[in-house]
Amino acid sequence: MSIIEKAAGRLAKPTVGAPAPEPAAAPPVDVQSPPPAPVEIAAPAAQGKSRSKTIELNLAKLQEAGMVTPNAGRSAIAEEFRAIKRTLITQALERSEKSAKPNNLIMVTSSLPGEGKTFCAINLAISIAMELDHTVLLVDADVARPSILRNLGLDPEPGIMDVLLGKKFDVADVMLKTNVDTLSILPAGSSHRHATELLASQTMSKLLNELATRYSDRIVIFDSPPLLLTSEARVLAQQMGQVVMVVEGEITTQNALKNSLSQIAGCQNINLIYNKAKAFRGGDQYGYYYS
Repeated sequence: MSIIEKAAGRLAKPTVGAPAPEPAAAPPVDVQSPPPAPVEIAAPAAQGKSRSKTIELNLAKLQEAGMVTPNAGRSAIAEEFRAIKRTLITQALERSEKSAKPNNLIMVTSSLPGEGKTFCAINLAISIAMELDHTVLLVDADVARPSILRNLGLDPEPGIMDVLLGKKFDVADVMLKTNVDTLSILPAGSSHRHATELLASQTMSKLLNELATRYSDRIVIFDSPPLLLTSEARVLAQQMGQVVMVVEGEITTQNALKNSLSQIAGCQNINLIYNKAKAFRGGDQYGYYYS
């Protein structure tokens, strides 16, 4: 069972006129288990050709798990992410100074594992993909413990690390189209002991520039590692136009948040999502708050 499937027990559905009952204890949405043994991902047989692979997201199962989906009706979580995405989209469309990073590169991170960053990154990507004027690329940049494909019930695929390692992959070879026409996914790919150096390389800078500028309507969402766990998140943050910090209500300490923010102080746009917050008096309803 994926983390997303477990998330359904974590999110209480709103009841008009009265708070919902206290949800049963469940694992945090974004708890990350110890990393599995490295998976050897074979290159495609025809090395010079684009794979142009399309994957099927089980939208019904995502909806059952409490996720945002394009075909679902109005829901509390859909409304919450509609509010969250609006400022991010506005900033993504603003023209930056030449020295600034592209505002359509948005990194979602947290201080520590288990605060809900992957859950928020997936929901944010799907919510923005529901816009009429934008396409979205969701990048699994948590290269040490990739979870996007696993949470979506999909098998490992070549990804961004294989491009950076020069394994004869072009980014078009590893980008996955989905049955949501405006949403594509770029997996993490192979693990590597020098992941930080690869993410800080000139090859990565060129790749980010290509992702940011190839399509004028594209917004790129990166699910990054936690800031206090690895150095990869800090390297990524330095190259992002916007950073979204996910903070778990009543769990994330003030000290952890201060330490995390100090590591990304140079970023031009830092935003906070207060996740798993008890929204109503009595503490019966979970919600998401953006600032």
